[in-house]
Amino acid sequence: VQLVESGGGLVQAGGSLRLSCAASGRTFTTYVMGWFRQAPGKEREFVAAVTRSGATQFYEDSVKGRFTASRDNAKNTVYLQMNSLKPEDTAVYYCAATNSPRAWTTSTSYDNWGQGTQVTVSS
Repeated sequence: VQLVESGGGLVQAGGSLRLSCAASGRTFTTYVMGWFRQAPGKEREFVAAVTRSGATQFYEDSVKGRFTASRDNAKNTVYLQMNSLKPEDTAVYYCAATNSPRAWTTSTSYDNWGQGTQVTVSS
């Protein structure tokens, strides 16, 4: 599956952005979809994941209550709504897809990655 992110940009602290990730192919519903981010000089870290049906989401603690992951299987697209953004949210954000039955918060579980989209939050 090929993944293409969009929606990144520059926003002031407290603002919002919505990232989108469009997937190619007819097997979108077989994948758990994840969002990860990587800030300069830091390791890539888990942000959120959404299960195949979209019924369940998982979040990294620092984004709980601020970010919402969702998917539209009819459009082969996964979203990350980011509210109350903070300067420490600045990073390149990646969407990823996995068929793994577990470990959805671990980057090594994901086989397919998008190219990333830059999110910059100014203070």
